[in-house]
This record gives sequence, C-alpha cells and structure tokens, in this order.
Amino acid sequence: MSIIQQHTSASLSDAWRTINIDALDPDSSQNFDTTTLHPPLPEINEADVRQLNAQVRQLLRGGDAEGALRGCLETPVYNGSESAKEAHLQTVTEVLQSIKASDMSPMLERIHQSPGGSELLDVLIKYLYKGMAASAGASGAPRAAGSRTPSTLTPQQTGFSQVGSRPGSTNESTGAAMSVILSWHEKVIDIAGLGSIGRCMTDWRKV
Repeated sequence: MSIIQQHTSASLSDAWRTINIDALDPDSSQNFDTTTLHPPLPEINEADVRQLNAQVRQLLRGGDAEGALRGCLETPVYNGSESAKEAHLQTVTEVLQSIKASDMSPMLERIHQSPGGSELLDVLIKYLYKGMAASAGASGAPRAAGSRTPSTLTPQQTGFSQVGSRPGSTNESTGAAMSVILSWHEKVIDIAGLGSIGRCMTDWRKV
C-alpha cells in the first residue's frame, strides 16, 4: 500500500485552513494599533472659528494681511461640524479677498520659504478646491443624489467671493468668483509645484 493510500479522510481534512495566518505575521495589522496611522485631530467648534475670525479681522484692520492668512492656514478645521468648516471657509475667503493681486505671489513666496510653509500652501489648496466646489454648486452644476446644497458665493468689491446664503446669485457672479479662485490656484501651483495637488488629493484630513 502506498503512502497516499495510508492517509485517511481525517488526515486530509481542511483543518489547516482555519489557522489565522495574519496573527502569525509580525507585519499584520492585527499586531499593531491601526489608529496610530491616523492620529487624533483637535476638534474645532463654531465658537473657536468665531474667535479666530475676530482675530483675523483685527489683523486685517492693522494691515497685516499675511499674518491673517497664516492664522487661517495654521488652524484648518479638520475635525469639526459642517457649519464650523463653512465658517472657516468664509474666514479664509475674507482674507483672500482683502489681498491685492499684485501682493499674491510675493506673499505666497514668503509663506512657502518659511518653516512649514509648504504644508500651509497645501492647506490653502484644500480651501481653494472647497471654494470651487461651492461656487460650482451655486452655479447650478448637477450634484449627486443626496448631496448637501453648498452655500452661495457672492463676489465682493475686491473681486473675490464671500460665503453666504444670499439669494439671487447669478451664474455671472459665481463665474467671477470661480475666476478669482482659479487665479489663487495658479499662483500657489507656480510656487508650491504640482506636488501640492497630489498631497491635497491623497491627504485623509479634509477641510
């Protein structure tokens, strides 16, 4: 009798398939805390955003537009309610609309060359895309079923747009808002490079 014939059906069972191979693999996610891959983010509520908005307005009144922009970008709302995120978008928008077009590139260059400046410009890219989405939604672009209706963007005298629930917004006004957002986007990419777009798209932290 061959050795194969000596094996019974019990010895040829599929019991080995019940072994948890992942538990034996030192590189498996079962052997380390996966929550460490996404460290906890501080929660920012609407009261915090209002306080920041007051500080930003004070800097703007004092003529420190760059300091106001830095303040907005250093405290992005990653972990907060949707209303808090929209309020912070409004704060960022108010700062951007207060900056002259001729000051955009020099200011962005100074921010980029400062410690942590590359990350600040990545945050700015995130808010520019968020503004694009709100502007596109306000212009009547089709949205996925069940999506939330974005706030209306209304251009200010400076040419940029301010978030607000103002009725009567036209496609022309939202087009002007989009044009200014794209101008900022172009300036940021000229300084930070195309890598900023990739980092924005792959970052799990969303504004």
